[in-house]
Amino acid sequence: MLKEVLNQPQENLLKEERKWLSDLQVIFAKIGATEEDHTTLKQSIQQLDELFLLVVVGEFNSGKSSFINALLGSAILKEGVTPTTAQVNILKYGETSTHNVMTPHLHTITEPIEILRHVSIVDTPGTNAIIKEHQRITEEFVPRSDIVLFITSADRPFTESERQFMTQIRDWGKKVVIIVNKIDIFEDSHEQQQVVDFVSENTKSLIGIRAEVFAISARKARRAKQGNPRLWTESQFEPLEEFIQNTLDEKSRIRLKFLNPLGVGSRLLNQYLEHVNYHLGLLKDDFELLDNLERQLKIYRQDMQRDFKFRLSDIEKVLFEMEKRGNDFFDDVMRIGRVADLLRSEHIKREFENEVVADAPQEIEMKIAELIDWLVNADLNQWQSVIGHLEERKKEHQKQIIGEVGKSFRYDREHLLDTVARSAQRVVDTYDKNIESRQIAASAQLSVMGSAAVSLAGIGTMVTALRFTHRRSSFHFGSICHPCS
Repeated sequence: MLKEVLNQPQENLLKEERKWLSDLQVIFAKIGATEEDHTTLKQSIQQLDELFLLVVVGEFNSGKSSFINALLGSAILKEGVTPTTAQVNILKYGETSTHNVMTPHLHTITEPIEILRHVSIVDTPGTNAIIKEHQRITEEFVPRSDIVLFITSADRPFTESERQFMTQIRDWGKKVVIIVNKIDIFEDSHEQQQVVDFVSENTKSLIGIRAEVFAISARKARRAKQGNPRLWTESQFEPLEEFIQNTLDEKSRIRLKFLNPLGVGSRLLNQYLEHVNYHLGLLKDDFELLDNLERQLKIYRQDMQRDFKFRLSDIEKVLFEMEKRGNDFFDDVMRIGRVADLLRSEHIKREFENEVVADAPQEIEMKIAELIDWLVNADLNQWQSVIGHLEERKKEHQKQIIGEVGKSFRYDREHLLDTVARSAQRVVDTYDKNIESRQIAASAQLSVMGSAAVSLAGIGTMVTALRFTHRRSSFHFGSICHPCS
């Protein structure tokens, strides 16, 4: 329908806008935008093909229905001091008067009124509706609007709920016109101007620009149009009516119609840019955590290597002392005076075991056990530390979750953290200290005792000085220590 009144440059601009909005839809699909935001953007695009949409919002009993009736010059909508609008009413042009229920929350009314040929007017439930469903309907309809007429009552201008709703209109980038209704409660023009100034200043502080503000009496304007013309001037409705007619000329309607989906797209784009930056911040912190864990593991390896050498030196000390006793033993046995003893291998063997070997095996076994306990506990503690960091990171993120936005990103990231944490936890859960200790002990004992066996195996056959000398040359720390390393 919009194309029927567009010239060629405007049609080209419309094509470019549709392409940009289509690309934006693809981007939103990739980043996991919510279904609600997808629908909002889709509706704003569809609105390009519809008549200009003028949406009237405000608290209940502010006079929204009265204003629309005054603007159209007919009592089309029900008025009252209690909430009378429980659904969105869309008023369109029609050759006859009709009232169609599209859904329980959306009614369409047609009237043969000239202004409705070019503009559809939307009457909404109150922004402070007691029934929350009514307020939700109003909030969802604002993004579809081409211009918003914000009705506030002169007896309670710019309430807190109106301030909050005004920020939503601002965030959607909508053109807004403020209408102060029931201005006739003030007989003094100075009091009327004070209210207008108050609303104007507060609007500027909220949306950053000074919006048009009109003070009217919708009740008097409707009565004037229905046969009491003397009330027309008192209603102060004429400046507002002229503004609407001038603002809604063909050129202005096209401009605002083009701006509508751009404002919606821009608002959603900025919203998701914030989420993307938030996700990038999360990933940055995740990488910092990984770097920190790598640094800790590097330090852990260095500490383990240093401490291992220190603990190994205790075992080496036992072996060195055993080597010294062995050398002293060989020196003593090699004397000519003990040739007879050399012929008694069992005697030499017992003497060697008592004087050289002594309690070295038990001492070595004890120190190896201590070394094993230290290794096992250190590894276990390190794994538990990794798990602790990962769990802390997960909890920290869960506290900062933003709505449903980025659900796919959050699932993928949490799944990855869970996978890593579960892998680490699996190691800890299956880390049997007894099994690990036995495996390390078995390996160490094979090395150490293998070396000892080399030194002891030939004691019983050392019956000549030549073979004894050969054994002495073999009894060196290197032959015992090497297998350990």
